[in-house]
Amino acid sequence: MTTPLTIDVFNSGYKPIPAGPGWDDGTPATWPASTSTLISGRRDALLVDALLTVAEGERLAAWVQNSGRRLRAIFITHGHGDHFFGAGPLLDRFPDAQLIASDQTVVAEAQASTSSQHMAFWNSMFAGQLASSPVVPALTSSHEFDLEGSSLAFHTIGRADAGALATIVHLPQLQAVCSGDIVYNNIHLWLRDSTAQSRAAWLACLDLVAALKPRTIITGHQDPDAPDDDATRVLDESRRYIEDFEQSLARSAAPHELIEAMHAKYPGYGNRYSLFLAAQTQFPS
Repeated sequence: MTTPLTIDVFNSGYKPIPAGPGWDDGTPATWPASTSTLISGRRDALLVDALLTVAEGERLAAWVQNSGRRLRAIFITHGHGDHFFGAGPLLDRFPDAQLIASDQTVVAEAQASTSSQHMAFWNSMFAGQLASSPVVPALTSSHEFDLEGSSLAFHTIGRADAGALATIVHLPQLQAVCSGDIVYNNIHLWLRDSTAQSRAAWLACLDLVAALKPRTIITGHQDPDAPDDDATRVLDESRRYIEDFEQSLARSAAPHELIEAMHAKYPGYGNRYSLFLAAQTQFPS
């Protein structure tokens, strides 16, 4: 007999970061709001992604503990630091839990994110807020995870946000997907340094997630005031955002034109600084 599963989502909110040259929007530059998802049975749970800073990890650990569940594993969707650097406090509080990834490339990309060069980048934005030596996920031996008789499936999808290899958690029982950064929810997509080829690859990833026919998608980056987690809406809006970016870029001669065109289409989206960075990289000086 399978155990009914539940999903609970922790949203980090936006974090202020130092602004790059040219940012004069009148509002602080911020890092995108991120999520961690607790998938629970009656006794045990699996957490998807572990945020970025030590303080976030501590808040997340307390939140999981308050759920009353035993944390068995933390699954990392991809190797970007803002999805696993915060795992340390969770592993301290739940020493029997494992930090895992389902693809060796994700493990390798996570390891690369802890290099001195990458840590210098992260510390330039979050000085004094990060673990000095973030724990890196280990490769899991199976693409299925048994949670009290209910099966969770780990799928490797492809390269999406910033070219990282993206994996997801599929919950067939709930017709739900934890998508990591393949899908966004009411927040500007991270298209910094993207190319026509990488954007096409991202669109292909969205199609692969859609093929699972989920009703619910918990996205890796989500505005705290997003209306819902409806799969059709977030897939369609993420797809349309990439397509609109491509078309607006073709009609723009400078970053400000691209920003104005996209802001006009998505005035309510969170983290406009992501759009600013994306536009800057499409018109290198």
